[in-house]
Amino acid sequence: MLSCWVICVLCIILPSDLGAQVNPDRILRNARNRAERNVEKRVEDRIDKAVDKALDGIEEGIDGKGESDEAFTDPESTPEGTDQDSEQSGEAAPVTDPDVPTLIWSSFDFVPGDVIIFEDNLEGERNGEFPSKWDLVAGTIENAKFGEDNVIFFRRTTSRQGIVPLIKDSPADYLPDAFTIEFDAYFEADVHNQIYYVNFFDMKNHRRTMPDLRIYVNKAVFDRTDGNYPGARRTHIDEEAKWRRVSISFNQRALKVYLDEARLLNIPNIADNPTGITIRGNNPQGDRQAFIKNVRIAKGAVPLYEKFLTDGKIITNGIRFDVNKATIRPESMGVINEIVQLMNEHPELKFSVEGHTDSDGSADHNQRLSEQRSEAVMKQMVAMGIASDRLTSAGHGQNRPLAPNDTQENKARNRRVEFVRL
Repeated sequence: MLSCWVICVLCIILPSDLGAQVNPDRILRNARNRAERNVEKRVEDRIDKAVDKALDGIEEGIDGKGESDEAFTDPESTPEGTDQDSEQSGEAAPVTDPDVPTLIWSSFDFVPGDVIIFEDNLEGERNGEFPSKWDLVAGTIENAKFGEDNVIFFRRTTSRQGIVPLIKDSPADYLPDAFTIEFDAYFEADVHNQIYYVNFFDMKNHRRTMPDLRIYVNKAVFDRTDGNYPGARRTHIDEEAKWRRVSISFNQRALKVYLDEARLLNIPNIADNPTGITIRGNNPQGDRQAFIKNVRIAKGAVPLYEKFLTDGKIITNGIRFDVNKATIRPESMGVINEIVQLMNEHPELKFSVEGHTDSDGSADHNQRLSEQRSEAVMKQMVAMGIASDRLTSAGHGQNRPLAPNDTQENKARNRRVEFVRL
């Protein structure tokens, strides 16, 4: 019946001399093929959407991110005297089983500095107060609770709003020739003009020496170059709001900027001398939220192989874990990738992977946690191709500190992973 209708319609709409040349069988075959292609395309589209959704869910689970706006607690809405300190300031939570990340930042090559200059994980901060480890340049900036996290909230902004770290006995130039900066920044969903600024001078105490570094959800721009370098722009913008890791490396004159695993800027020659740090969060749209957390500034690292040749082992605090867990955070992959590459280039090397903690929590908890964290790192390296007989793992808890556990910087130094030659 359908065949007859198709032939009749074609006979009506085509000129008679053309219609006379029509082959009904060929018409039906072409129509059937076209219909099958359309069905296949719809199925493929649905599969692609389902896969994308599933991968997004996996990524959220690995990163522990993606809080909704409803999770934000406005400091002004918090009753006076309510204690909203971080979970890090109490008894440690139960230790989870070691976990190997499903998503690996296989091309991530950022290695953080190994001498910590400044660390702020907002431990013990009170909601609504000004962050105690910072000084104010301008604007209204406060501690807040966002989900389960203590965060720095850029509440109201001006053209010069921002914060600078309080560094004891800070000289006019407190940045070494090689340094790294890391922090987590919260980006709203599908926002092109949300900006986090990093100035390589102290806006309160130093004169301007360098242009702004502007970090967007999909690109980074350093004014003098306008970001016109290979890899400076990432075309994809996630539709969901989430935390992203900002990592910055400066070495003599070279500047690299990363957002999560993507390297957005690689500038080989910066003429100016960085002297200090200012961080600013700007949202041109008043209903948008600008938050940062987990800020660290460190003196640039010596290449890991050189450290190994000098010390006989590699000590790193660049391998990070979720709080009170053995889950490796994705930003750890820069260090892990480099050590895996080192072992591939030197097949004679064998390491004992040894975990250490600070003194927060009970000694028994920290012992178990260090054991499970070192085991998680070992398993990750085996999953990346290192033979299991070249690695062992051990944990020492809080028993071998490198520094007193009296400041956030010293605690961060003690939370480390060592690779000791066997």
